[in-house]
Amino acid sequence: MHIASTSPAVSPAPTSGPFPYQGRRALITGASSGIGEAFARLLAARNMNLVLVARSEDKLRVLAAELMKQHAVQVEVLSMDLSHEGSARQLHGQCRERGLHVDLLINNAGFATHGAFEAVPLARQHEQVMLNVTALVDATHLFLPDMVARGLGGVLNVASIAGYQPLPYMAIYGATKAFVLSFTEALWAENRERGVRVLALCPGPVETSFFDVVGTRQVAVGPTATAEQVALAGLRGLEQGRPSLIAGWRNWFQANMPRFAPRAFTVRVAAGMLKPRDVAALPARSV
Repeated sequence: MHIASTSPAVSPAPTSGPFPYQGRRALITGASSGIGEAFARLLAARNMNLVLVARSEDKLRVLAAELMKQHAVQVEVLSMDLSHEGSARQLHGQCRERGLHVDLLINNAGFATHGAFEAVPLARQHEQVMLNVTALVDATHLFLPDMVARGLGGVLNVASIAGYQPLPYMAIYGATKAFVLSFTEALWAENRERGVRVLALCPGPVETSFFDVVGTRQVAVGPTATAEQVALAGLRGLEQGRPSLIAGWRNWFQANMPRFAPRAFTVRVAAGMLKPRDVAALPARSV
């Protein structure tokens, strides 16, 4: 004989208004510096426990010790390279082994390359796709179901205004961020009535080590914000229940203006701005 379950159904939490940070746990990728570190500091100040993920274990441990001392929160450190195949599954497995339930997932890790597409090593381009797209999708797929089951949670994916138009000489980066923006807004619509907030945060240039990894500041088109300003904007967008947020009105203008011009024109303009000044970043011409 079948006996119906008597356990009460979970009532989804509101997906706008204050997020219940206190006593819950956020997992932040790329947490050793820049926007990820800024998120860690802001959330610890809101009494949220943390799982900090990045390759730089020493930096993570220094940050964790500081935040635990200042805010009396629990901070776990997981050092790994998320550009490797299966890394998100490894991350999820370690969280389960430690009994770490994640209420807010912040997919922040990512990087860019600059140069003609064929001049950038294929292995580096592959790592960029793996980190910016694959790890983000995998982590979201693995951590989201528990949030849905609890009827409460959040996923904040760091995209970029680079996702609003093609970027010659940063073709892979622009395409990965366009993917993140589209993917995240779709998940927002799927989960808005299930208690899970989903936000694509789209900053412009941010004063971080991003440009050191790219190898040039030529790609810093437009006003430069601080990491804290961007992270604060992200938390505001999450609390407003928005599907996406462009951080800063100048960046909003820069991201949306190309919609009103022919695409071929906007891509040519972008190519003129981003074409490497260093000839080593361009392919050799055939004779």
